[in-house]
Amino acid sequence: MSVATKLRNLAGRTGSRLGLRGFARAREGAAAIEFGLVAAPFLALLFAIMETAFVFFAGQSLEYAASQAGRLIMTGQQDAAKWDQAAFKTQVCNRIVALFECQSKLYVNVQKYSSFTGAGTTPPYTDGQLDPSKVKYEPGVPGDVIVVQLYYQWPIYVSLLNSKLSNQNGNHRLLVATNAFRNEPYK
Repeated sequence: MSVATKLRNLAGRTGSRLGLRGFARAREGAAAIEFGLVAAPFLALLFAIMETAFVFFAGQSLEYAASQAGRLIMTGQQDAAKWDQAAFKTQVCNRIVALFECQSKLYVNVQKYSSFTGAGTTPPYTDGQLDPSKVKYEPGVPGDVIVVQLYYQWPIYVSLLNSKLSNQNGNHRLLVATNAFRNEPYK
């Protein structure tokens, strides 16, 4: 057998064997492929964590606004200024920090009761959605028990593994802040 034939045979055998082994050992694109496999779940988890943090931050901001709004009624400032529901909502919106579309998505529910045991705090739902037609504004008089509730429909964008972060139709979470108190004798 000639030297050229031996070299061709050797090149063919080693080329096919080493070609597959060489491909299996190649590491140039491994990091890119591994990142591609891990990136999507990692980013989804990262966005879900950030969204959950925003929801909790928004809920705490709403709680602060509810306590401040309740104070306006409890101390008689609302009565002295003769605010109607729209004017009182504007006062509430002035006390809410960023992240809210206050005038269009916030609902203010103020109801008076004769005692704390009879006070209701259930959101006014109809067919799994907040029913704005059932929102009331009754700031009461001195000595009345008042429940101030703020409702905000927060949009949920990342629903990881069918999480229960959204509690309303249309992938929204109803944030509720409640403040119950007895009006002071301000008159």
